[in-house]
Amino acid sequence: MKFPAPIPIKEIARKIKAQIIGDETLLALGINEIHKVEKGDITFADMPKYFKKSLQSEASIILLSKKTDCPKGKALLLCDNPFHAYSQLVREHRPFQPLTANISETATIHPSSIIEPGAVIGHQVRIGEHCHIQANVVIAGHTLIGNKVTIQAGSVIGTDAFYFQKQANRSYEKWRSGGRVIIEDEVEIGANCTVNKGVSGDTVIGKGSQLDCQVHIGHGVVIGKNCLIAGQVGIGGKTILEDWVVVNGQAGLAQNIRIGKGAIIGAKSGVSKDLPGGKIYFGYPAAEVHAKQRELAALRHLPAFFKDFYQ
Repeated sequence: MKFPAPIPIKEIARKIKAQIIGDETLLALGINEIHKVEKGDITFADMPKYFKKSLQSEASIILLSKKTDCPKGKALLLCDNPFHAYSQLVREHRPFQPLTANISETATIHPSSIIEPGAVIGHQVRIGEHCHIQANVVIAGHTLIGNKVTIQAGSVIGTDAFYFQKQANRSYEKWRSGGRVIIEDEVEIGANCTVNKGVSGDTVIGKGSQLDCQVHIGHGVVIGKNCLIAGQVGIGGKTILEDWVVVNGQAGLAQNIRIGKGAIIGAKSGVSKDLPGGKIYFGYPAAEVHAKQRELAALRHLPAFFKDFYQ
């Protein structure tokens, strides 16, 4: 999530009651979780085991709860609860704004696009040329939609990220979703799909990609260009699909994995780790199809093997 204008680090420190260690002249350009930070971003780590990763990231400003050495060119903001400080900053710059009309007065919709009755368009949404938003679609705030995009009836774009922090009393505190959904040109999204916005980064559906009905896209997912996603597929948060990936029906992809360019994932497969591109995968856990077929063939011979073995 980028700020409307750069913010001096001293101003941020004053707001969250933090001590600055390092470069006090820095300007914060945005705020992001560790997986997607860029130079100029703020990020945080509230457990020592994550300190090294945050300090070595592209982030320029890191919220921490314990003093440590600050890398050159960066700054640390020491505070009692980095998570709450991070959440406070997100809420300040992406506050909750209830809708009071089906189409927000701050939405920008090209005159050539068709918005059917019952569609709901949130604050700061942008819809490009020759789009077709069918009846009862919900497009939540800060979603950006390109040209020639079709979203079929009942889909919900920009739902909150399913992202929680476990508390000491074993309850869960929800993260404020400050990210966006970006849908590039010539995408079609089927009926009753759900696309989560990023926690603080963007969920992206690349140009020319096509989603069937009842597909779920988790927070911060990046789908490349010209991908095909069949019905009832679920893709976990922050997973990346490179260009030309095909995912067949009812496959499930875990969070934080990468699927290489041109990979094909068979129906009902379960993907739990990175998969190189240019191959066909099948099964649970998903593996290259020929290896999986040999494995299944061997399993079919096991009853006869044990029968002979124990005779």
